Amino acid sequence: MRSDLIFGALTHVTNRYQLCQLAAKATRKLHKPNTRLQDTTNEVLDRFKDTVPMDDGSESKVEKISVTDHRERRAA
Repeated sequence: MRSDLIFGALTHVTNRYQLCQLAAKATRKLHKPNTRLQDTTNEVLDRFKDTVPMDDGSESKVEKISVTDHRERRAA
């Protein structure tokens, strides 16, 4: 069932809105003509369940840079 796939994918992507956006983009990229769109969506959610679709390391670096810049501005 698709709900099982969604809950499995939510283990790696905690934000449901972000999961929807990522799944839509991946479905558009992976869809083959002459196949059902539902099958492609299920395949994408199954892949999200097994792997992390986003790299968490890049986000933390961006946040750290913006926080340190903000602190330097206050001190000056």
